Amino acid sequence: MRALTSLPEMAREAFRARVSGDPTGAPDWVRDIARVGSGLGWFEPDGVVWRVHGDLSTLVGGVAALLGQAAHPLALAGVQQHSAYREDPWKRLAGTARWLVVSTFGSEELAEREAARVRGMHATVRGRVRGRPYSASDPDLLRWVHLAFTDAFLAAQQAVGTDLTARFGRGWPDVYVRDWARSAEQLGTTDLPRSAAELAEALAAYRPQLAPVPDSLRAFLAAPPGLSTPERVFYRGLSGAAAHLVSPTLAGCAGVPGRGRGGAPQIAVARAQLRGLRLALGSHSPSEEAARWRLGMGPAPAWADEDAA
Repeated sequence: MRALTSLPEMAREAFRARVSGDPTGAPDWVRDIARVGSGLGWFEPDGVVWRVHGDLSTLVGGVAALLGQAAHPLALAGVQQHSAYREDPWKRLAGTARWLVVSTFGSEELAEREAARVRGMHATVRGRVRGRPYSASDPDLLRWVHLAFTDAFLAAQQAVGTDLTARFGRGWPDVYVRDWARSAEQLGTTDLPRSAAELAEALAAYRPQLAPVPDSLRAFLAAPPGLSTPERVFYRGLSGAAAHLVSPTLAGCAGVPGRGRGGAPQIAVARAQLRGLRLALGSHSPSEEAARWRLGMGPAPAWADEDAA
C-alpha cells in the first residue's frame, strides 16, 4: 500500500527533475525567486504573463517554439554549435526554464540579474554558417527568437491551456504580446509587436530568411533521448499537439501541419494529459509558490523549512 501511495509523489519528482534539474522543482534559481528582492517584478502578480507562464500549456508551447525557431538558419546554428543539447537535452531545457520563470516571477532585482547573466552567455555565442556570420547578441536574431517563442506560447495557451477570457477579457492575447516584450527588450532587442496581429505580421516578414528544419532535428524533437516508456507516451501527446500549433508562416519549414490544418484529436489528447498533470502537481508551480511567498500572497514553500534548518 505504501508503494502505491508513493507513486504520485514519484511522478511529481520525475517531472520536476526533467524541467528544472531538481526533483523538488526548486533548484537555487527557483529559491532565489523567494529570497532575492522583496517587491514586484517585471510583470503584474496574477496578471496575464503570470497566468500564461504558470500554465502547463508551456510544455506544448515549448516544443512548438523550438520547431519554429529552428527555421531560422542563424538561430539554429547558434544552438547546434554552442550547446550540448543532443548530449543533454534536459539540461538545456532546465536552462531555458530558468530564464522563463525567473524573468516572469522574480523580483525586479532578480530579473535584471538574470537578464545580465543571459546577455553574458549570448556574448560568447558567435560564429559563421555557410559564410554568414551570426551572434546571439544580434538584436534582429534576438527579435526572431522572441517572436517565435511568443507566438508558440500564446497558441498553446489558447489551444490547451486554461481559458483566460473570463478573467482578463477577449483582449488578453494582445496584453500578453505587449507585456512579455519587456523580457526581450532587456536582452537587447527592439521594435517588438504589441498585439497578436502585429506578432503575426512580424513573423511573416521573416519568411525570406527561413529554411527547412533539418530532418535530424525534427526527429530529435519528436522523440528526445533519455525518456522512460511512460514519459515517451506522454511526450508524444504533447509533441503531436505542438505540430498543429506552429505558426502557418513557419509550419512548412518545420515540416509540420501548423495551425489551422486540423489537429483536433491531437489537441484533445494534450489537453486531457495536461488536465491530469495539473491534478498531480497542484495549482501553482514551485516558482510561482516562491513568488507568492515573497509578495505575501501565499504560504512558505515546503523547502523554506529546510533552508531555515
